[in-house]
Amino acid sequence: QVQLAESGGGSVQTGGSLRLSCAASGTTDNIFCISWFRQAPGKEREGVATLDTIGTHTNYADSVKGRFTISKDKAMDTVYLQMSSLKPEDTGMYYCAANHGGCGLDDWRYNFWGQGTQVTVSS
Repeated sequence: QVQLAESGGGSVQTGGSLRLSCAASGTTDNIFCISWFRQAPGKEREGVATLDTIGTHTNYADSVKGRFTISKDKAMDTVYLQMSSLKPEDTGMYYCAANHGGCGLDDWRYNFWGQGTQVTVSS
């Protein structure tokens, strides 16, 4: 089993920055992909960024390209999401997710999820 714990959320004004962290514990040796998702009230959950832990390949939703960066520490125990130039439409609960299979922005690919951290961007 893999446990994921997000932190770093908060409230910022438009144009501000936040860095989210996702700490992984448990059986993490076989994790292939860790990704970030978000869900705004009344909307479906959407994939934000993915990180292939073997090749360090990344992928981003079009809505965050150039503003968000996903990265990890060497041990792959913590994955970060650096968010810059934040907009009100970035508001939502942010979740990290992990799997032992392929990366992608589809939530059905992931079987391990954290509890989420709230991000609120005010105009």
